[in-house]
Amino acid sequence: MSAAVKAVTAEYFAVFREQAGTDRETVETAAETPAALYQELAARHGFAEHAERCKVAVNDTLSDWHSPLAEGDRVLFFPPVAGG
Repeated sequence: MSAAVKAVTAEYFAVFREQAGTDRETVETAAETPAALYQELAARHGFAEHAERCKVAVNDTLSDWHSPLAEGDRVLFFPPVAGG
């Protein structure tokens, strides 16, 4: 059984925004979790960071990479922050 396709908004910060060439896009996806969506978008935009090193938020709340996604969700991707 395949997952239903849904529209979600992906929002990118810092280096992800630079690599994607935009700060947000609406994506038609069958991804069921932020982790699956990240893999899809990483392949499209060339993101090199492993998801485990990054942060994700769903609808403005920090989220687990394996939480379920629903139609209309906003998924925010944050790359690792370099300190110094």
